[in-house]
Amino acid sequence: MSGAAEFVVVLVTAKDEAEAARILRSLVEKKLAACGNIIRGSRSIYRWEGVVHDEAEALMIIKARRGAFSALEEEVRRLHSYSTPEILALPVVAGSEAYLKWANASTT
Repeated sequence: MSGAAEFVVVLVTAKDEAEAARILRSLVEKKLAACGNIIRGSRSIYRWEGVVHDEAEALMIIKARRGAFSALEEEVRRLHSYSTPEILALPVVAGSEAYLKWANASTT
């Protein structure tokens, strides 16, 4: 069974829930992610091209294998409407054995 260190949690924001669902469904179908959550109604405040923006977005919380990150990133970029999407991978340091076993089976 794969250990927690083999997995990452990837944060990706999208312009809306529909775009997030389309991206996340593709990642799961291609087994690049075990699963993900879509948090609608998130609000992002950021500077882009010298202007501060305040926008509604949808946040994806994606559980994936660390070794699949490059392919996952490529798929997100292919499907995403932003020229520079947020794609951040955070290491998993611990997790329930049963969940990690399921995530391992869902991504191989």
